[in-house]
Amino acid sequence: MLTAFGLAGLPSASLASAQAGPAGPGTTAAQDVVAAMQPGWNLGNTLDATGDDETSWGNPRVEPELLGAIKEEGFNSVRIPVTWGQHQGSGPDYTIDPAYLERVQEVVGWAVDEGLYVLINVHHDSWQWVMDLPTRHDEVLARYTATWEQIADAFRDAPDLLLFESINEPFFEGSSGEAQDAELLHELNSVFHTLVRDSGGGNADRLLVLPTLHTSSDQPRLDELAATFEELDDPHLAATVHYYGFWPFSVNVAGYTRFDAETEADLTGAFDRVHETFVARGIPVILGEYGLLGFDRHTGTVQQGEKLKFFEAFGAEAREHQVTTMLWDNGQHLGRTSFEWSDPALFAQVASSWDGRSGTASTDQVYVERGAEPAPATVELNLNGTSLTSLSHGSEQLVDGVDYTLAGDQLTLAAGTLDRLTESQEYGVNAVLTLEFSAGVDWDLRVIVHEAPSLDAVAGTTEGLAVPATFRGDQLATMEAVYADGGNAGPHDWTSYKEFGAAFEPDYDAGSITLTSDFFAEVDDGSTVELTFHFWSGETVAYTLVRSGGQVTGSPA
Repeated sequence: MLTAFGLAGLPSASLASAQAGPAGPGTTAAQDVVAAMQPGWNLGNTLDATGDDETSWGNPRVEPELLGAIKEEGFNSVRIPVTWGQHQGSGPDYTIDPAYLERVQEVVGWAVDEGLYVLINVHHDSWQWVMDLPTRHDEVLARYTATWEQIADAFRDAPDLLLFESINEPFFEGSSGEAQDAELLHELNSVFHTLVRDSGGGNADRLLVLPTLHTSSDQPRLDELAATFEELDDPHLAATVHYYGFWPFSVNVAGYTRFDAETEADLTGAFDRVHETFVARGIPVILGEYGLLGFDRHTGTVQQGEKLKFFEAFGAEAREHQVTTMLWDNGQHLGRTSFEWSDPALFAQVASSWDGRSGTASTDQVYVERGAEPAPATVELNLNGTSLTSLSHGSEQLVDGVDYTLAGDQLTLAAGTLDRLTESQEYGVNAVLTLEFSAGVDWDLRVIVHEAPSLDAVAGTTEGLAVPATFRGDQLATMEAVYADGGNAGPHDWTSYKEFGAAFEPDYDAGSITLTSDFFAEVDDGSTVELTFHFWSGETVAYTLVRSGGQVTGSPA
């Protein structure tokens, strides 16, 4: 497919009508375009892969049906990260492989044919060669200039649905500090702006997207970019930042297993700063990537209910602060050929948050000890402006005042109800209660039968130790590691709580908890380590490790 915009014009005649219309009352054209882009999605780990081919990071070759599926799922824009470096010749021309450039044009063409706004950029080049700007200034700047000159020329006659982003997550190595970093990013953004505008055609007023240093929402980084906007004085610009949550919660380390007040304050603070610095001054903001960093391993790094609360609150903050958001998806969310969501409940929460709020709760788990008389269980509701309209178990509607009571935001499940729902006494989830609210998506509350977990003795190596575990219906929340003679053991020695999925990983089907080679890499040889495994029921299990060279033994404490 030859969709070289500079030669063949628009991919389809329908695109002219799909371009952004005139600015609405009280807003600029740039603000209207960015608002129309909400919500957005990232085609991650594909054209940004640093191997020889877009499939080199495990995703299949993009087909037009994928872009159609994105549109069907309710997205209005797609960010297509592109890494160019491995497809470029040497200086002074730094010629981009024509076949690769044509492939990028092809994928962009499919997206705009669906009526999607498209954002393309210079992506992993940021850490491959652009970061050397302080120490190889002229060479790097020449290559950056040549790269964007070729991209701008190839897309100069593309419709207004296409946006350019100067650089992904910029940073610099070898600089003298933050002041020089700011100067260098200003230089890159300014060079990008000038050469795109000078390329003519649709690029003369195409919406251009400029990032902060590290795409950070910290106030000094926002202020630096605001100064660039003031100097460029161009109404066709937007700012971009990324947000992956409060870091300890995002990766589940240091005991931050819950979406608590500190985690929420980090979220609201980021949106407040972005809004005050840019949006309130008429500069639109695209939050070009969002998610949780632990998702790079798997979406179970953060407990299901806690991550759902995060995404519900994230969507609310984005709406309130008028920020367009683009979900980062490197293949872990939407199946690239099945077009099915790996976690439908997660996507339902994300999609619902585009339009309004949903009710949630302090937990999505109620634990009942096996063989014990259940006690009433109280769950605090986060109504978020909604009201609870029903509580059901499958097709059975539970009765207020009999099966449960509701006092304000306190939902109490009756002891008799829990006894009835756990009659089978099977380990694990015995019932799923559905809380329906007056707006938004439902909240599932799982009733779980458990007993205290146990761990068995094992011998192995520092290459990875699988500790036999009998979970008995429980789920692992986090793990502490301290030396018997004092001090924190393992990675992140500033905290006793280790990183879920990085230092340790439960396998419920196999009946084990694996302590990884990364964990042992930072455990002292000849040491004894006391582990404490924390489970969601509130149970804890103590375990002792002894390391001798590459050999490790473990036993219940």
